[in-house]
Amino acid sequence: MKNAKTVFECAECGASASKWFGKCQVCGAWNSAVEVEKELEKAEKTAKVKRIAPVYENDVVKFSEYEVGDTARETTGMSELDRVLGGGLVSSSVVLLAGEPGIGKSTLLLQICKTLASEGRKVLYVSGEESRDQIKLRAKRLEGVESAESLYLLTDTNVASITEKADKLSPDIMIIDSIQTVYSESVSSAPGSIAQVRECALSFISKAKNEGISIILVGHVNKEGGIAGPKVLEHMVDAVLYFEGEKIRSYRMIRAIKNRYGSTNEIGLFEMTDSGLTEVPNPSEMLLSDRREGVSGSCAVCVMEGTRPVIAEIQALVTSTAFPAPRRTSNGVDYNRACLLIAVLEKRLGFKFYTNDVYLNVIGGLRLDEPASDLAVTLALISGIRDVPVESGLIAIGEVGLSGEVRAVTEVEKRISEASRLGFTKILVPHRNMAKLNTEKYPGVEIIPVRSIYEALPYIK
Repeated sequence: MKNAKTVFECAECGASASKWFGKCQVCGAWNSAVEVEKELEKAEKTAKVKRIAPVYENDVVKFSEYEVGDTARETTGMSELDRVLGGGLVSSSVVLLAGEPGIGKSTLLLQICKTLASEGRKVLYVSGEESRDQIKLRAKRLEGVESAESLYLLTDTNVASITEKADKLSPDIMIIDSIQTVYSESVSSAPGSIAQVRECALSFISKAKNEGISIILVGHVNKEGGIAGPKVLEHMVDAVLYFEGEKIRSYRMIRAIKNRYGSTNEIGLFEMTDSGLTEVPNPSEMLLSDRREGVSGSCAVCVMEGTRPVIAEIQALVTSTAFPAPRRTSNGVDYNRACLLIAVLEKRLGFKFYTNDVYLNVIGGLRLDEPASDLAVTLALISGIRDVPVESGLIAIGEVGLSGEVRAVTEVEKRISEASRLGFTKILVPHRNMAKLNTEKYPGVEIIPVRSIYEALPYIK
């Protein structure tokens, strides 16, 4: 191209430079420089390149007199996904669903298409990665998807062609699988590049906001685990969902990273079966299904994932090391938090962790970011170094401070109710939470207040 020059853009923030750079000076990302061809300013002034921009209402309105339109939510048929979305799909919203290849993104979307189409909603599924035959073959193993009357299929990658055909169909919901395969003829770079992803996403966002269509964009994940494409893509959409899980395991988890219409603390749990994804309405039972009693280094904890209490099992393996620097490995618990709790046990209780390797793990791939799991982590560590199991039927809830004190946590009643429902008979809670608790509501459950980790030691024997 005559009026083009080579520039380098940051894949994270979109900042450009005339030469290659190792570290982006704007966002600080390393090795994020991508070589692209960019039109000269002269070409842009002569309108050789047309940028896609949303067209909104320009009239000024008085805020107190403005009436909110109908923003009713559409249920997807999967309560776990609706929980993460905040109650369902909001009209005129744009949702970005990202996950590793083969995790089940397309399977999940076809299943919710069945429910939406059965309720009379017109759904357009746009695929740029698979042919019609491939999608039809997948639909055959998913119950009810193949016979959905209001579900329409389009295999195209040209954003202008997609929007033109969508205008003729006038769908209520559109699914773009995936945004990295769609391209615009107004941008000279290849599909999946920073400019293409940004411009195509802007085109779909414009259509959603102006016409009241709910759009779900499928995004790829790079080798670092983040969403491929510019970081600005996550700021443009209304909600960002991550589909997590290991392909060798059957369980999958959806977590909201951003949500303008709901909480970002909710999670949805699914199980991959031969007939598609099935919901797991009770994650606590699933996470504790294979738990063994009488094994050292194991302690249960109840954490809050949004409005849902989830009981998880924390395992600690403490073994002597032959090296001068002992190893510390943490999976599901923040590494720095784990090191802090180990230091508290060394200083306050005199345990010699500095001569042992420590391995921490949370069963089921759950990540515990809440401080309320501190007490359970410390009990698992003490049980592991002593090689003595925690008392049967015991669960621990509480935050541990640097002086060894156990601090109060929020929503302790929900945690106790979930623990008692699953058969736990002894619950360690912070002493300050006992003032607002009505212990008569939990017959057969012994609620034990503790002020410090010293008072929790008798329950490891």
